[in-house]
Amino acid sequence: MLNRKGKVGNAFCHLYLIILSLIAFFPLVWILLCSVKASGELTSNPTRFLPKHFTLDNFTHVIQDLGFAKNIGNSLFIAIITTCIAIVISSMAAYGIVRFFPKLGSIMSKVLVATYMFPPILLAIPYSMVMAKLGLVNTRIGLIIVYLSFSVPYAVWMLVGFFKTVPLGIEEAARVDGANKFQTFVQIVLPLVMPGIVATAIYTFINAWNEFLYSLILINSTDKMTVSVALKSLQGAEILNWGDMMAASTLVVVPSVIFFMFIQNKIAGGMTDGAVK
Repeated sequence: MLNRKGKVGNAFCHLYLIILSLIAFFPLVWILLCSVKASGELTSNPTRFLPKHFTLDNFTHVIQDLGFAKNIGNSLFIAIITTCIAIVISSMAAYGIVRFFPKLGSIMSKVLVATYMFPPILLAIPYSMVMAKLGLVNTRIGLIIVYLSFSVPYAVWMLVGFFKTVPLGIEEAARVDGANKFQTFVQIVLPLVMPGIVATAIYTFINAWNEFLYSLILINSTDKMTVSVALKSLQGAEILNWGDMMAASTLVVVPSVIFFMFIQNKIAGGMTDGAVK
């Protein structure tokens, strides 16, 4: 009897999770289907689920005429450079906090992550003034510097937990074998915390890819605009073309969802490995 109740309970749990998954997945499917509809079909019968005529004109217009491919390239360049620099700096900083400042490590990591207490809009004017004095307004380098100021403290805070899981005896054994501190860090420690570095890099990349406020404030050239601002500019047109909007949203969202599906196991594994034992 108890076994039967357990099976019924599991069936209801699975059904509940399936319904929630369909609800969460429906907006993505709707955007994808609307992106392959003709503009006249979107305005005449917007509630129709399946398109009458399959077309890729919206994608062609967005990529070729509106130059959305360049916006995607700008976001990729900024996000990749930000992620690489942030991981290099934060990995060395987190290792130094754990190994050379063990007593102050927890306090330092808390102070670093406290920077996230300030809302981004509060720092918009100071950042704009600093970038203007440095001559970095409307430059990708200036935007990367701003992103690093937020991503590095968060990455350090995350990586401190991962470096704490590395046994000190492994490093001492490497030193006995003749490895110096840099060789021990690069060849011994980094491979052990690689799942955490991958998880941190993915979060850093996603945050840089999705950032909107500072990209809107610091970038005013169309050829340097990121995807988030480019999507907003489509919405601000005098006549909103829903086909272009859906096609551009598909180009931004669908690759991110597919990429996240492939690396979600690495994220979960990295977060588990970073738990303090």
